[in-house]
Amino acid sequence: MTRPYGLDGRAVLVTGASRGIGRAVAEEFARAEARLCVTARDPDGLRRTCEELGAVGLPGTVADPAHLAALTELALREFGRLDVVVNNAATNEPYGLLMDADPDRWREAFTVNVEAPLRLVRCAWRLWMREHGGSVVNVCTEGAVHPGPHVGAYGTSKAALLHLTRQLAGELAPRVRVNSVSPGLVRTELARFVWEDSEEEIAAGLPLGRIGEPADVARAVVWLASDAADWITGADLLVDGGTRVRAAYRPARPDPAAYAVHERLRDRAPRQP
Repeated sequence: MTRPYGLDGRAVLVTGASRGIGRAVAEEFARAEARLCVTARDPDGLRRTCEELGAVGLPGTVADPAHLAALTELALREFGRLDVVVNNAATNEPYGLLMDADPDRWREAFTVNVEAPLRLVRCAWRLWMREHGGSVVNVCTEGAVHPGPHVGAYGTSKAALLHLTRQLAGELAPRVRVNSVSPGLVRTELARFVWEDSEEEIAAGLPLGRIGEPADVARAVVWLASDAADWITGADLLVDGGTRVRAAYRPARPDPAAYAVHERLRDRAPRQP
């Protein structure tokens, strides 16, 4: 059944749409009867998304400016419009202490997590949104506002994306709304190394008693992109099961249990191709 989002017939572009949060976002837009243009690095996963949701897609990396230009041109060619951009694709590398981070991997984090969203919004703005308006939703993270062990590059780049969201909200108003969603720990492949062996321990420390599901984030993204949120821009919607509430009641000293979890995970962090 169509949700009351006012998105039926709108053209939506979602990055990182082959799995996890990006796939759930694409599914939620499809339920709202939007038309979908999607991308991901995994051609097989992207093909499944396209076949199952009736989307058009183009495999590739958001780190490639030419791919982003081709992607927006595909959406315009197929749909004749581009109403919504969701910047979801991200990398969580390099994992570890910033003092040990490889400079090239550090730059890659900012290329994928900050530069690519800006480039994609610029493409959408020049080809459609400057004249016709639209909505942008960036997927950030709850960890963008405070430091965490071993995730300094990811958190710092996402903090930059959070500021970019607010900057663009001011620059592109009133034609284009720009908002972000900041998830806490969500059951995705990207975060599997965090939750797989520690889910009960982590969930027990959250006010809502469970880690997130991709659909939790997807509903927030679609709502922010829709006409239901048409007087909201420059906002960051926290979808974290109460993580920040819990943090507010912690002692000032570091939480030994939280650090112990991260230390156990340090050597199991995934390496991305």
